[in-house]
Amino acid sequence: MKQQRMGVAVRGFAILAILVPAATLAGSSGVPAEIDAVYPMAHALYVNIHEHPELSGHETRTAATLANALRKLGYQVTEHVGGTGIVAVLRNGPGPTILLRTELDALPVEEQTGLPYASRVRTKDDAGNDVHVGHMCGHDLHMSALVATAEILAHSRDTWHGTLELIGQPAEETIGGASAMVKDGLFKRFPRPDALLALHVQNELPAGKVGVIPGYYDTNSDSVRITIFGRGGHGAMPQNTVDPIVIAARTILSLQTIASREVKPGELAIVTVGYVRSGTKNNIIPDRAELGLTVRTRTPQVRKQVLSAITRIATAEAAAADAPRAPLIEHYEATDAVYNDPALAQRMRMVLGSALGPASVVDQEPITASEDFSAFVEQGIPGFYMSLGGAEPARWAEAQHGGPPLPSNHSPLFAPDVDPALHTAIAAEVAMLRALLNVSAPKAG
Repeated sequence: MKQQRMGVAVRGFAILAILVPAATLAGSSGVPAEIDAVYPMAHALYVNIHEHPELSGHETRTAATLANALRKLGYQVTEHVGGTGIVAVLRNGPGPTILLRTELDALPVEEQTGLPYASRVRTKDDAGNDVHVGHMCGHDLHMSALVATAEILAHSRDTWHGTLELIGQPAEETIGGASAMVKDGLFKRFPRPDALLALHVQNELPAGKVGVIPGYYDTNSDSVRITIFGRGGHGAMPQNTVDPIVIAARTILSLQTIASREVKPGELAIVTVGYVRSGTKNNIIPDRAELGLTVRTRTPQVRKQVLSAITRIATAEAAAADAPRAPLIEHYEATDAVYNDPALAQRMRMVLGSALGPASVVDQEPITASEDFSAFVEQGIPGFYMSLGGAEPARWAEAQHGGPPLPSNHSPLFAPDVDPALHTAIAAEVAMLRALLNVSAPKAG
């Protein structure tokens, strides 16, 4: 299995991490003052990026903003890696190489938070559609934390040794940016990391807390597009047509039986139809309909089973309606589940407990979202992906006792409680990097 292969590849670093003394894991006692010193810059950067979001693959302004900030801090910065991606390297003597990643892109969502710095950006997407753009994903907070962490580490080189590698990854929301950076030589043109770190803000935890999940962090993600072909005609003469909208409706309902009736109870399987596109007028039966699906699974076996069932059901529903041709089924985006190296996750849990306080570190269950950080981990490098609390604590507590539910990531209302979430992100990143950059790098061979 994937996690077993990873365990062999990263065992050397994991063993070394276990041997790090607790005093080293705690990091520098001066962290709160260091964060206070950079926080105004970090918050201003957050507002700047939030007001100017860019869609996946088009993050030119965002990438340039981060590149300029990191270059001024003394990092060696390379732009246009895997598209609009950036890589920033700071060498500080012999030692391990640790990579910290942030994402650059935003979403085609109209922000409705009412914040004074809410996005008002509109643009054309890759299909030519006019869309609103908003950082309803939290990537703006991730970027701001990374730059603040970069400044603290650049100004305190006596607290660590080795090589710090920071990357701004494009196109996370279309789950293609990580693999594009790998294909563009991320681990050949630049120092190969001994460990990978990343985080994501979410409302499942209150701001000020972080979550740790060893092993599988999230899910496999597959994007599927189904084009159903019918025979169009007059809406008042359905006997002369094959209605693709009716076929689509039956297909949508049948797809929901995959998780409920085909996959073993207890196994994760989610099949969501996110959009239906068909027709132009109420009295015209169109000649085709298009369904957009997102599919989430955790194991390779269930993933294969669910994707096969989607093809079988869509084909059978079209045949049952005597469609003129079989549907076109396209599998156009995919990423594997993120796997957190268990030994590294346990070490980072100790680091975070020392830096933030034990009560601020929460053990979580794997989540059902997905993202392409897995493309880096699958290069045989141990990774740790952390959950960052983003909910306003009082509202979070109210929601836990039957109050109004909090908006999730990608909601037009999603807005993390920036202070203390941004403080916490910076403190966590600084502590984890200092801990990992105070051990010896594993020897080759």
